[in-house]
Amino acid sequence: MTTMEKVNADGHIFLGMEYAGTEVLIEQMEEGIWMIKAGRFIPDSEKWLHHPDVSDSLDSAIAWAEEHPPRETDMNDLEKRLDL
Repeated sequence: MTTMEKVNADGHIFLGMEYAGTEVLIEQMEEGIWMIKAGRFIPDSEKWLHHPDVSDSLDSAIAWAEEHPPRETDMNDLEKRLDL
């Protein structure tokens, strides 16, 4: 959905009565470009990251990455291991 609104003299933008009382996160991507996300502290589009199963997997991945610093990949070795 695309809509055109005008910022009023108080600096407000009307999003519609269906959003009255809704908390939103407004992120300025660059000058004149804003992203608005509805949610409560955690944007709705990112709530899946906080599901216990996902959160546990992320914690494990972060712990592994902290213990295993990045290293250069030997592409020939990788190709042999992938049996290409």
